[in-house]
Amino acid sequence: MNDKSKTIENLVTERNQAKFIFTAGPASLLPENLAGLRPCFGRGDGDYDAVELDVLTRLKAMSGHQKIARMQGSASLALEISSLNFLYGRVLVINTGYYSERLTWLAESAQRRTGEIKSVTTVGWKDMASITAQYDWVVACYTETSCGLKLPIEALKALSTKLKARLMLDATASIGLETGHEQADVIAYSSCKGLFGLTGAAFIAFNETPTIESDSFYLSLASHLEKRMTGPYHAIASLYEVLKRHDDFKAAVFENKRIFCEKFLHQKSPESNLLSTHQPVLCTWVAGEITSSDPRAVLYKPRGNQGGSVVCHLGEVHLERQAHGQILDSLQLTAPLTAR
Repeated sequence: MNDKSKTIENLVTERNQAKFIFTAGPASLLPENLAGLRPCFGRGDGDYDAVELDVLTRLKAMSGHQKIARMQGSASLALEISSLNFLYGRVLVINTGYYSERLTWLAESAQRRTGEIKSVTTVGWKDMASITAQYDWVVACYTETSCGLKLPIEALKALSTKLKARLMLDATASIGLETGHEQADVIAYSSCKGLFGLTGAAFIAFNETPTIESDSFYLSLASHLEKRMTGPYHAIASLYEVLKRHDDFKAAVFENKRIFCEKFLHQKSPESNLLSTHQPVLCTWVAGEITSSDPRAVLYKPRGNQGGSVVCHLGEVHLERQAHGQILDSLQLTAPLTAR
């Protein structure tokens, strides 16, 4: 940037006006993301220690868990560490799409590497009610962005209770937006998406420390709890100011979702949109193809091929409670108007 006299607010406005994101995260750029940044170090830096303590305390309160580990990397890293350090016995994975298939892969990998897992079984989410066998762990993706699907947390908890199992969640696309994460024994997520931070940090929240010891320095939960390597200092700093006003930013996601459903699905009541059983806040699936002729639009291309289109609602987070879905005017839908 040549003009160093620009204010943070002006820079953020310029960046957000140049790009309309309809992707799953990170969200649009916030002044708070940049205001939280600072020189920092993980040892002997009292200022950073205070920042990290504040962020981790807020995250534990948000999810309802007693303990949390932070690490530098994506949610995939947190999920792999969770699989290697927590899972044992008979594991049941609820299949919802691409990201649940990742959970199956990680569980099977942990089975080969730790010897603690006896079996890994996968069942489709529509067949959850028919499961009767006993398991030690139920593993699921709370919000599956590849197809715009949410599994009700109450149903997942009821299933794990029925099967006498513990519950581990991929909470990457649900944390900060959905409720009830405290019902899971272990959750893993990243610093972006519904937390509205910059990318680069991953978190594992839990109540009971696992007894499995991973035969890996970097993939051992203990290594991250004991901070044996460089942490996600700047990603955590990006959350420092954001989490203080998280409700204001979250309101923009809900409003963008509401207007999208009204505009493209002809659904006007919250009961049929935001609060429906399988409708996540973060994103919406529609039958047909979402396109845009606006060069500023960045459309979401899910890793899985579920048909239809998925639009995510993080592109107006910077507008807080003043968001009115204006970026949606750049989208066109060619197909039947059908919601999942």
